[in-house]
Amino acid sequence: MNDVPSPDEEYEEYVVTRSDSTLAFVESPVQLLNVLEWAHARATASEAGSPLLSGLPSQPARRAAAGPSGDATGVRIVVLPPVDPMSRGQLRRMAGLARDEGHEVHWQEARGGRFAPFKALAALSRDVRRARRVVVGDPFSRYVQLLLTLVRAEELVVVDDGTATMEFIAQTACGERLVRWHRVGGGGLPGRVRELAYAPVSATARRRFTPAVGGGRHVEVFSSMPVTAHGGMTLRVNDFAWTRARFGPPRLTKGTDLVGTSLVETGVVEPARYLEAVRTLTRTHGATRYFAHRRESPEKLRALSEATGLEIVRPDLPLELIARRGPVGRTIVSFPSTVVHTLPYALTGTGVTVAVCDIDPGWLTGTASPRARSFLAGVTDTARDVRRLPAQAAPAAG
Repeated sequence: MNDVPSPDEEYEEYVVTRSDSTLAFVESPVQLLNVLEWAHARATASEAGSPLLSGLPSQPARRAAAGPSGDATGVRIVVLPPVDPMSRGQLRRMAGLARDEGHEVHWQEARGGRFAPFKALAALSRDVRRARRVVVGDPFSRYVQLLLTLVRAEELVVVDDGTATMEFIAQTACGERLVRWHRVGGGGLPGRVRELAYAPVSATARRRFTPAVGGGRHVEVFSSMPVTAHGGMTLRVNDFAWTRARFGPPRLTKGTDLVGTSLVETGVVEPARYLEAVRTLTRTHGATRYFAHRRESPEKLRALSEATGLEIVRPDLPLELIARRGPVGRTIVSFPSTVVHTLPYALTGTGVTVAVCDIDPGWLTGTASPRARSFLAGVTDTARDVRRLPAQAAPAAG
């Protein structure tokens, strides 16, 4: 039941073969996991007779339709992989799980070469135009926004790409330009020219995410984040029902596990401050393992291991699945991140406590975006069923 395919298993590039009612685009392992959760939730609701959620075969039906080749009548999922090896490895293993569920998975390179984006766009454009329902995992992705200029679908679904969903909802509610919360301006004149040239694409994407008044275009957000739909959007809660049905419950260890973050890699937190925070948390909570974020650099992880004695774990699947499979510590400590919202759902009823350590404003870099402090505080303040660590758990700013 818990077996997953080898990360070395190959998947073919996208080939236009037929028109599907549902076409999904994912660029990260978490996005692919959330597409599986969305498909499971939709099929469950369809079986219960909900007219809004009809049109997607149930999981048994998808598996029955799959046959020996793995082709199914479920969701056609197009993976647009990033270039870093850790993300690609996790995506391949998640793709195997998706195929096990009866979905089609196609691997389409859209990065890593000058002509890769144009080749991918040419391969995808026909079916993007023909799809009745399009599911996207990252509304901030420029490549996804480019694909949205071709979309004629009656229904557009946004699944979580982590806490970025909170910013997506806030920006679309105010009619603002879609910009990641940790992104700061830069690039000089060339950067401004690129932004100006890209502005029509971004504006079209914003319109696609706006439900049509009186029907004609339905926009759904499927999320574990504490967000409120607006302007005719439909919001459905992702409670990780597929993950809980497919994995676990986990065996619990006596120790504490720490969850890593890429806040250093994205230029938000100073490396030295982060290392000291991890050292303090390790000592205070008796942590023994550190689950690395897929974007954390090897150099940073070596420094953490040497400074703390922690066992560094590079997960081969999203942490929600790793924790649900187990073994996992009775306490999981994280900085403000997606997992403080998703793990309480995935681990409900297991006895695991999820705790969150705030980011001290003194840890932020001089180049961190003006939104960084309030956004990170909001991630912590809105988390459900988590324990807030006492202030002394974090090193004082100085």
